[in-house]
Parts: sequence; C-alpha cells; structure tokens
Amino acid sequence: MEGLTNVIQIQYADKDINKLIEELPVKHSSYTRHFTYNEDFFVKLQDDFTVPHFPIHHDVRKIYPEKNYLKALKELFNTLFSLTPEIFSGLVYFFDPGEILRPGFFKLFKIEKKEFLYLLRLDLLYKAQYSHIEERGDNDVTPEYRTNALFLQANFLPLKEIIVKQGKVEALVINQKISETWIGEQGRGYLLKGIWIDDELSRFFTKLFLPPGKKIYPYYPFLCMYKTLCSNVIDPGMNERERILPLLHNALRFLSPYMRKIEKALKNTLFSEDLPLFQEIKALVSPEWIRMFENIRIEVYLNQNDSKEFRIDRDG
Repeated sequence: MEGLTNVIQIQYADKDINKLIEELPVKHSSYTRHFTYNEDFFVKLQDDFTVPHFPIHHDVRKIYPEKNYLKALKELFNTLFSLTPEIFSGLVYFFDPGEILRPGFFKLFKIEKKEFLYLLRLDLLYKAQYSHIEERGDNDVTPEYRTNALFLQANFLPLKEIIVKQGKVEALVINQKISETWIGEQGRGYLLKGIWIDDELSRFFTKLFLPPGKKIYPYYPFLCMYKTLCSNVIDPGMNERERILPLLHNALRFLSPYMRKIEKALKNTLFSEDLPLFQEIKALVSPEWIRMFENIRIEVYLNQNDSKEFRIDRDG
C-alpha cells in the first residue's frame, strides 16, 4: 500500500534539474486527461517524447543517484519541461532511492497555519499499449521507448512536521488521521494476502462531496493514502493546485471529528451510500463544496487497442 511510513525523505535534490525548473516559462500546453481500464492516470500530450534507458537496480542505502541514471533523467526532463512546463513549474525535484522509476517533485503550501505537501510522481515503467520500443532493454536497463502518454500521480497531503537541517528540507512527516487501514488477511499458504480498507475509505470520502447521482469513476477527488485524507490532482498545473488545496483543508477540518467512526464502520462492512454514518455526514456537507464537482464529465471509449479508457474533462 502507498505510504507504509508517514515520512518522506528528501535526501538529494539535483541543483541542475531544479535550476531548469526555476527557469520554466509560465504557460499552458495542451494535453488531455485519461485513466486506463485499471485506473492508472495519464495525460496525453500533443507530441511524443522519448524515455531513454534507465538502470533497473539501485542500492536503496545509497541516497545519491548514479551518474548514468542522472544523465538519462536530465535528458528526459529537458524534453518534458519544454512540452509541459506548467506541470513542473514551481516544484522541486528530489531523488528517492527506493523509487528510481518514479521520480518525485514537491512543493510546500500553507493555509491558515496548516502545512501541506504537493507531491508529484512520474511513472516511467514501460507500458506496452502506450509505447513504441526504440531499443530493447535487458536485465540491467529498461527499454528506450517513445510515447505521448505521461503517467503520473499528483496529490496534496497534510503535514505534521517539516524537518529542516542547515536550511534545507530533509524530511516531511505526514499528518496521519487514520489509525490503521490494514484489517487482516485472507486465504492460505501462497494465496494468503493482506486486506486493506484504503479503497473503501477513498470511496466514502469522495462520495461525500459529489452531487447526488454523480458518477465520475475511476476518478476519486479524495483518497486515503499514508493513513490520511488527501486530494487527487488530475490537472497538475499551477492554477489547479491553488484551486484544490482549500477544499482539502476544509474537508480535513470537517471530517476529523468523524474519522474514528468512519474507520470503525468500514472495518466491518464494505462502503455503501446506505450506511447510516455516511448519510449522517453527507447531510452536513456544504453545498458550496459539492458544486465544485458538478461540471466534471467522464467519457468512456475504446482506444486503438480496443481497451476501455476514460477521458475526464471539466465543462466551463
């Protein structure tokens, strides 16, 4: 599950990459927003970009990236920054030794003395339906491939603490609002698997703020990650970040008194809008918050491989 720990380490931030980000122009490029049939989010760019070979292995004890990895990353970022500057503008790149194919970016926000983390991660794993291999990989490096689908995940997370040493952010401590999302195991032997209620919590949180009857699957504006309530940002430009943050702040303040009750209810049953607790809380949600999701529209279609995809748009 995402966020087995509540601490995000910021151990290395490359100066050259972050200088490129600081110099990005403030402009909007054209892209569309999509989900795959298995709920992976991506933005479709107007132009293709090439993802070069990346090393597959990295010792997680080494907090600095290898030279060949950093070289490939800079090659990729030079292209992406020019194609979609607004997605990266204002952010700081950091190296995560445990997620070398999911490079991370962050920005800190404050609202009414509460600290929030905006966390963006790219997904550079090769995806056959969305990419064309330029040069095959092997046991040590990923394939080099061309695509116009940029897979990513962008979230706002509430912070408990920002750890700073010698003027630099060293770690970010997530403010966990949920005590435990693991509720046990099922199966036996090799079929034994853990059971978490993160998805049920995400459904509960999201449905609270949607207009009655509104269906926007597979988009969940609110998610349970890192044992807390966070927002799911599907338009990662600067304007959308500013729009989404106040809603998360208000939702956290509103839901905090109910978190233990919600957690307890979903440990005993699957989410349903008929749950008495859900109906009780739903009746108290401000109509102003609900109106923010009225103009979201989901289009279901088959892609060029006859696989189901979802396109998400906002009217007006």
